Amino acid sequence: MKERQFDLQDRFIDYAVRIIRLSAAIPESKAGNHICSQLLRSGTSPAPNYGEAQSAESIADFIHKLKIALKELRETEIWLKIIMRSGLIKPSGQLSPLLKETDELISILFKSVKTAQKNKREKERI
Repeated sequence: MKERQFDLQDRFIDYAVRIIRLSAAIPESKAGNHICSQLLRSGTSPAPNYGEAQSAESIADFIHKLKIALKELRETEIWLKIIMRSGLIKPSGQLSPLLKETDELISILFKSVKTAQKNKREKERI
């Protein structure tokens, strides 16, 4: 039996789908609409940015695209915490798994950026 290979792109796509589903549960109000719009923008952005990084034109371009995805994940984390603290979604405990996934993806991208930067420096020394 062949094990399924870890696919970070699929994980980002699943994350974006979870964000879309969460946004559908945010009640319509002035605040709800604003937060929903911001969450949708930042929370669905990492998937295509990661995809673009896979076909980057250089190591610098790869790093830049990963940093954009990382920035968007950090913004999404803030919006999720705002939703949780404001009580827009009840019960707010449903947000905990999504916040955990956000933190894990941030950690993965942070490490990927650091590794790519190290590899770039080493390549430049040669």
